Amino acid sequence: MNKLTAAHRTLPFDTMVRVTNLNNGKSTTVRITDRGPFVDNRIIDLSQAAAREIESIGPGVVHVRLEVLGNVDPTAGYFTIQVGAFRDGANADRLKARLSLEYSPIFIQQYDTTDGPFYRVRVGKISGEDAARQLAEQLHNKEGFTTFVMRLDEGVAAGGK
Repeated sequence: MNKLTAAHRTLPFDTMVRVTNLNNGKSTTVRITDRGPFVDNRIIDLSQAAAREIESIGPGVVHVRLEVLGNVDPTAGYFTIQVGAFRDGANADRLKARLSLEYSPIFIQQYDTTDGPFYRVRVGKISGEDAARQLAEQLHNKEGFTTFVMRLDEGVAAGGK
């Protein structure tokens, strides 16, 4: 919260990114340390310190430009598609069972919050972001899901259940 960090769904952890507020031209450099945001049409979630630097605390949501710093290929690596998040683990289990008939792998990742756990249902381990986006589009068109393409991070277990 008090460091210059951010959450991004697909950039590798520790990637340095320059974020510029397009409304006022102010910029800051942040390190990607988390996944998210889990809101459609939002590409990055800044820490409070970073948001303060580009003066986006008041509005909360602003148009930004991202510049990846260094030699990072943001589209390389393994990705998965999140198709649901549930408070009730049984609902996540039912969705996993239904999807397992046609897709593989399917996994559930538990995410603990102060309000209790969420169970995130994710589909696939796909090499390359473009291929993952194609599967996400297929899941949206065929199954009606609102999808999020997420990076599978090295050293982080793909799923629990």
